[in-house]
Amino acid sequence: MTQINAYLTFNGNCREALSFYQQCLGGHLEMLPVGQSPMAQQCPTAVHDQIMHACLIKDALWLMASDMVMPGSLTVGNNFALSLNCSSEEEINQFYSSLSAGGQIIDELKMQFWGALFGVFTDKFGIRWMLSYDKNKQ
Repeated sequence: MTQINAYLTFNGNCREALSFYQQCLGGHLEMLPVGQSPMAQQCPTAVHDQIMHACLIKDALWLMASDMVMPGSLTVGNNFALSLNCSSEEEINQFYSSLSAGGQIIDELKMQFWGALFGVFTDKFGIRWMLSYDKNKQ
């Protein structure tokens, strides 16, 4: 099922923020520190305790977050993205092509180490999108 979720970006306090949201909202919290990820060797040791990816799940509620700042500086207003989880490879290719038209590509649509086809862009209205399709979870 195609679904849009919020994806928040923090500047080193993702663990604290998502733990707070879990206390408030309940649910199951999963966090992957940078140092425990396949990207660990590509990142400075100073950020190994920061969160590469976190997900708070409670029923249909999915709140995702990270300390991994995209290119440019992090400011309130660019610290979130819409994460579009697609239902098929055809769908992700169509959405990626149409939504990114006239915008700026941040990360080309490609297979990632976690097994999903994934890409990031800012659309022509300045909204950041993260598109993902994981055929193993469909």
